Amino acid sequence: EIHNLALGLLTLGVNEGDHIAIVGRNRPYFYWAMVAAQCVGAVPVPLYKDAVAEEMAYVLEHCSARFVVAEDQEQVDKILDVMDGLNTLEGIVFLDAQGMRKYDKSALFDYREVQQNGLNAQSELQAELDKRIAAQGPDTTCVMLYTSGTTGRPKGVVLSNRNIIE
Repeated sequence: EIHNLALGLLTLGVNEGDHIAIVGRNRPYFYWAMVAAQCVGAVPVPLYKDAVAEEMAYVLEHCSARFVVAEDQEQVDKILDVMDGLNTLEGIVFLDAQGMRKYDKSALFDYREVQQNGLNAQSELQAELDKRIAAQGPDTTCVMLYTSGTTGRPKGVVLSNRNIIE
């Protein structure tokens, strides 16, 4: 699951250091997405699934997210509502397509299709993925977490792999 998604993220053009926001219920797919982002050298940024569109927009713009992995139509709609105001956001990878049959898919990518595209491109991209995984170390950024923002604007907390292990 993670390997194919990591390769799929490479097919989307994810670069080392990119931020990939992740929003959805507590499901394995979203942990896989976090680890896949880390494998390609990107920084996963989990979002609160109950955040309103404007709250998500603040975090997405603040961290300069290039992609979002979103659970379903509700989350995709919130992001689409604010996408025009986001300078760096290029696309949304969605898990559940229900209700999105007539959506413009130019910036929307089906999670399973991204995985399949990664698997299909494995022979071309495996060496790059291996290189990026090998570049990970204790001081590599593991995740960027945002505070709830109860005392002001949410603040991004950057944690290294060492921080997480400690």
